[in-house]
Amino acid sequence: MSVLRLTIKTIQLAITRVGAGWMFALLTFNFNRVAIADLKAVAVIVTSLIGLHHFISFLYPYWGRLSDRHPILNFRRSPYILLSGLLASVPMLFLPSIAVGLGQRSPVATLLAFLLIGFFGMSMAMNGSSSNALIAEIIPEKSRGGVVAVVWAAVIISGIGSAIVSRVIMPHYTPESMQQLYNLTPFIVLGTMFIGLIGVEPRITKEQHAKFLAEQPHETDSPLGTLRVAARLMSTNAQARSFFFYVLLGIMGIFLQDAILEPYGAMVFGMPQGETAAFQQVWGAGALLGMFGIGAFSNFFPVAKKTIATIGGVGIALGLSTIAASSLIHQASLITPGLFLVGLAIGFFNVGSLSMMMEMTIEGQAGLYMGMWGMAQGLGNGLANVASGALLSLLVESGFVSATVGYALIFGFEALLMVSAVVILRGVSVQQFKGLTHQDIGTVLAMDAAG
Repeated sequence: MSVLRLTIKTIQLAITRVGAGWMFALLTFNFNRVAIADLKAVAVIVTSLIGLHHFISFLYPYWGRLSDRHPILNFRRSPYILLSGLLASVPMLFLPSIAVGLGQRSPVATLLAFLLIGFFGMSMAMNGSSSNALIAEIIPEKSRGGVVAVVWAAVIISGIGSAIVSRVIMPHYTPESMQQLYNLTPFIVLGTMFIGLIGVEPRITKEQHAKFLAEQPHETDSPLGTLRVAARLMSTNAQARSFFFYVLLGIMGIFLQDAILEPYGAMVFGMPQGETAAFQQVWGAGALLGMFGIGAFSNFFPVAKKTIATIGGVGIALGLSTIAASSLIHQASLITPGLFLVGLAIGFFNVGSLSMMMEMTIEGQAGLYMGMWGMAQGLGNGLANVASGALLSLLVESGFVSATVGYALIFGFEALLMVSAVVILRGVSVQQFKGLTHQDIGTVLAMDAAG
């Protein structure tokens, strides 16, 4: 692939992820801050709600395998990405009203919130598995590190952009300004996805599709059948199993703070909405620097992706420890350097881990395997959100400890999770994983069909 063509594809792939970054930033940083700090909703309900869409991640392998087996107009990924963007943007329009209902402790609003976020999660599972599989299929292995860095930079930049737009449209919370902000979502999501997907994916031929279908029985198309296949594949390959739990714990280690970071600034230091909204810009800037830095460095000086991910994991743990210390000694000045270090390390972690995910796939099965790793990401995110809210309610809202001590304990626990993930990663080998051949996959799928 020529440099020019690779550059164009990279830019297009990055553009397709702008909408996802916008939606996740609004949900994770804006919605939870407004609901918890401004409208006084119950923290564990809000964080569980935010985490719910991640628990729908069990659909990741299903959507990935569905796009493997059922192209639309001879495209395996693009139609699923565009459709998922449309479906995911709709629930965002109702979240401002839902936030008010949660603040009023309305059972109806709570039920509607879980239904809407569940639908959002189903749509984003389709989007994530298809997007990652597309990168794995159209980008050569040697170029994936740099491409992953740019694509995830786009996600972070769009998140930073949402924070900037949020500060302009909603410097202080009002229901009207929040609705105005969220009304932008469908236009941003669909516009960027459509632009990014034009001409990026080659059509699959009937011969190629027939070859892929011949390698697996039709009975595995159902969600439960796909989950059984994924479970049996992991049970037959210790490397796949270890990598799954590495991703799960690593994502928990990163995102346990997501739903409580802005409330932390408000509750411990009395920061206003505009000031806590800047938190995302700080760690986002660090993540951009980390991703671009390691992406450029690895293009000239080959570095093992496992090493990159390990450095990122250790750096995240150190940054989280700094934030925990800022709470214990009540020094707001430590938050910014701690967040910047976390962001910088997340940049390394993302490039290393996502590049490993794409290597740990089997030809013709990219959707299934990227779906498995996406499921680990989703479960890690979901568990992180539920755990953060539960810990916040148990430690702080109950009065068991002060907010200062409670938040420090939560950030410290998060650092320990990341250290655990790094320990698991030490035993993961892409070369050993590749020992699972197409024949092994066929055996597992046949067992599933027979069972």
